[in-house]
Amino acid sequence: MGEQAAVLNHTGLCVSDGERSVRFYTEVFGFRYWREFEPPDELAAPLLGLEPPLDHYNVYLRLGGFVLELLVFGGTVPHPPASRRVMNELGLTHLSISVPDIPATCEKVVEFGGSVDAATDIGLAVMVRDPDGQLIELLTMEYAQPVAAIE
Repeated sequence: MGEQAAVLNHTGLCVSDGERSVRFYTEVFGFRYWREFEPPDELAAPLLGLEPPLDHYNVYLRLGGFVLELLVFGGTVPHPPASRRVMNELGLTHLSISVPDIPATCEKVVEFGGSVDAATDIGLAVMVRDPDGQLIELLTMEYAQPVAAIE
């Protein structure tokens, strides 16, 4: 037998308010709550490169086969980014989500504490931010069809 290919497990996102972020991702995009996990500090601290006590928990949300892990730190305020990420900054830049109605989704983004960058609206796509400033690209559903056909 050949070697097994790697499998994407999840993408982690540090948030400042777990309940608000769960509400945002479930109400705006239809993510479904999957599970919550409070890892013990003796495992989490060395893995995350942080000093205990961490006073944190993780919430896992699912959208299709994609899993978004929200990391919530209660005892300490998460470090804000040094600056707002831009697309040509090295590292992960954004989440991309196809939605059935971009204008309606933009309204929900604002309703649930996010923001819309109107200057990026090209009709087929627009950039929005979640309540903590995470950049999210909204695309029409036409972009989801070729992705779904890959499997």
